[in-house]
Amino acid sequence: MLKKTLTYEDFNGNQRTEDYYFNLTKAELMEMELSADGGLEATINKIIAAQNGKEIMELFKEIVLKAYGEKSLDGKTFDKSPEVKNRFLNSQAYSDIFMELATNADEATKFFNGIIPKDIANEVKKQNLKAVPAN
Repeated sequence: MLKKTLTYEDFNGNQRTEDYYFNLTKAELMEMELSADGGLEATINKIIAAQNGKEIMELFKEIVLKAYGEKSLDGKTFDKSPEVKNRFLNSQAYSDIFMELATNADEATKFFNGIIPKDIANEVKKQNLKAVPAN
């Protein structure tokens, strides 16, 4: 789970600092993988290779909204209801987070690594390290 603390100006001109939570479960990742032609990774690579800005932005939006939720105080549940997502989508916080990810590759990488389960993130890191040639 990724927690982002964001300070932004709301639509009344008030400055707010709030925590936002993002998480994808293994089941959600599997669903995304199986619903994409050739798998999620192949779809992402195809979009990046084509340098299709519209498709990249749509993918960012889809992943951010799929991962967003409100964590219960006891940590037992993570509400991702349509109402919760809609409130977030219509907030200045969403706009700020989206723009940060769309304009900063390092932040986008941190975000995507932060929202996937830790064991999967660790495996991705291992695979990336294996792909780097030795000096």
